Amino acid sequence: MSQSSRRRQRNHEGSLGKKIAMVFAVIVAIIGIALASVAFWVQDIRASAPSIDTLKPAESGESSQVFAADGSSLGYVQTDVIRREVGLDEIPERLRNATIAIEDENFYEHNGVDYSAIVRAAVENFEAGEIQQGASTITQQLVRNLYIEDPEDNLERKIIEAEMAREYEDRYTKDEILEQYLNTAAYGTNDGRTAVGVQAAAEVFFDKDVSELNLTEAALLAGLPQAPTDYNPFLNPDGAKARRADVLKAMYDEDYVSRGKYQRALGDGLGLERGFGYEVREEQYFFDFVQEELIDRYGVESVRQGGLEVHTTLDRELQAAAEQAIVDQHTTPGAAAALVSTNADTGEILAMASSEAYEDSQFNLAAQGRRQPGSSFKPYALTAAVDQGIDPDSTYYSAPSSITLYPNGPLAEPWNVSGGGGGSMSLRSATANSVNTVYAQLVLDIGVDEMDEMAQRMGVTSPLSGYAPDVLGASDVTVLDQSNGFATLANGGVHHDPTAISRVEFPDGDVDEPKDPEGERVITDGVAYEVADIMKGTLEYGTAAGLGIGCPAAGKTGTTEEQADAWFVGYTPHVSTAVWVGNPDSRVPLPGYGADLAAPIWQQYMNIAATSPCDDFPEPEDPAELSGFFSDNTVTSEYDDSGGYDTTTPIDETTEGVEQPDPGDDTDGDGFDDGAYAPGADQEPAQIADPPAADPPAGGDPPAGGGGAPAPPSTGGATP
Repeated sequence: MSQSSRRRQRNHEGSLGKKIAMVFAVIVAIIGIALASVAFWVQDIRASAPSIDTLKPAESGESSQVFAADGSSLGYVQTDVIRREVGLDEIPERLRNATIAIEDENFYEHNGVDYSAIVRAAVENFEAGEIQQGASTITQQLVRNLYIEDPEDNLERKIIEAEMAREYEDRYTKDEILEQYLNTAAYGTNDGRTAVGVQAAAEVFFDKDVSELNLTEAALLAGLPQAPTDYNPFLNPDGAKARRADVLKAMYDEDYVSRGKYQRALGDGLGLERGFGYEVREEQYFFDFVQEELIDRYGVESVRQGGLEVHTTLDRELQAAAEQAIVDQHTTPGAAAALVSTNADTGEILAMASSEAYEDSQFNLAAQGRRQPGSSFKPYALTAAVDQGIDPDSTYYSAPSSITLYPNGPLAEPWNVSGGGGGSMSLRSATANSVNTVYAQLVLDIGVDEMDEMAQRMGVTSPLSGYAPDVLGASDVTVLDQSNGFATLANGGVHHDPTAISRVEFPDGDVDEPKDPEGERVITDGVAYEVADIMKGTLEYGTAAGLGIGCPAAGKTGTTEEQADAWFVGYTPHVSTAVWVGNPDSRVPLPGYGADLAAPIWQQYMNIAATSPCDDFPEPEDPAELSGFFSDNTVTSEYDDSGGYDTTTPIDETTEGVEQPDPGDDTDGDGFDDGAYAPGADQEPAQIADPPAADPPAGGDPPAGGGGAPAPPSTGGATP
């Protein structure tokens, strides 16, 4: 080759090299620009990450638990998330290690972002040709759970998440972060409820406390948060076992377990035991009542996810006694029975029982069922009368078998009332023997509004009609109403709102005691004492004679039209209990009266609930000032010297239908106006108990000359 040729070749090669160099320089420049652009973009994204201080963490929620008065659990408030927070010291080390091994092996070394894990995941995912491994640290996952709503799976979100994780690490210790993660991670959904946190997961999958988990159980739970549905052992046991093996291998690789333990654990079964502790509730009618009271006071979210510890007033022994009394004494086919017992000193509900099965009907007959109370409403009229200064011992009314009255004036529709024994009698005798015709006249003298207002002051919350037939039980009330209303009498005239909750403890340590310790005085203790003194006669010689409890007690029977509802409401100085028996769905005649059907349930229960202490009603500090009352309806005496009032004529319990200005229609087809109901209709006559030679003081001996305290007639008592 000539010299010129060699020169040309060198020039060509030099020119090519320069071109290649230029191209390389351009590529490098482009890459540099791209990298710089990416760096600037990343920096912009990082800068856009919100500060932790400006964000409110998502409410993880915690299941609220309800306890009986003795501290035993009644169950958890139902929600679609079940969670109970525990401290890190309550979580076994094997579960902590298993979580770190499978989720974030460098947890204690990085500052929130594990760059080595990012590189490793990138290589493995590239080799696999798909995303198989993530690189999010425990801190990043926690930040995502707490602060990023509906996170999108893109690079921008991951950058923001990483920046927030670094900030989070500056504010919290590693142990605090691990504790929060283990209490907020989701571990799977079963039967529509998601277990959040390791405590709920341990109870759902193994029916045990998290502190009791063994190695294989801890490994199984640690593997669930990555894919709770895919690895759910109830849905995919093979997948769960394979995932558990991955966790055990990671623990072995990180020297958390020995080779021997690792190999033995691989061969263990899953050992599952479905726990229903968060789903099973005891005393469900009472539980529902508590839940409604909680929601009214604290709101739905606080109750369902507020982590409340709710201590109730339910006495386990008395609840069992109430349920047993219903089982033993309620024998009427097709009918139901309900009982509410109240601590008269505080308004606390001691027992709330029903004959119904919760799985058949969630309607709470004791607290929600409104039924006409019959003559068990009369004590509110009696209390209003005594409060007005009327002396029940020296105030007399005629007691004919039937009477026609004009509550709204002589030109208005008449009110026909049945249920008397002939002659006349004192208000005391009329109460013990439940004489309708006497009480119909009394309510006209004291005023319907005054009677209904008294009932509401004493504790009846159901709406009342404002018509005269209310005195005979025309307006519907609940069993709870009656128990609480009579509790005011038992407590010497001080009313306490009924409550099923004694104390609520919040997760932050605050405690609320919603009880009403002071109560409200609605009548004097003298009035309450006089009413109790009179109502003792019901159990001693009146419609429920022979159904006492061996200790001082007062009460009132009640039976409604066609004997569709039977009641007994009675009290001692400390406990007030109401019992109702009837058909919950229709007005079906019962085979007896309040004394026959409801009083025996009351008696059996109160023999356990109210006989210790067995004290009498205390003498009042402010005795009632009473005098005989006279009106167009009253008479001057109860009986003459020769023979007393007429006991040969049986009391006719029939009370004719009532027509009021707006009586309504007979839509139920029972032959009586729906808007003006009068209890006692269609009942068989019953003999009144023989009177004493003179009205006995309440609490005294049975009527002299009357053969002692007779048992109630087989057909019941006089408007019992």
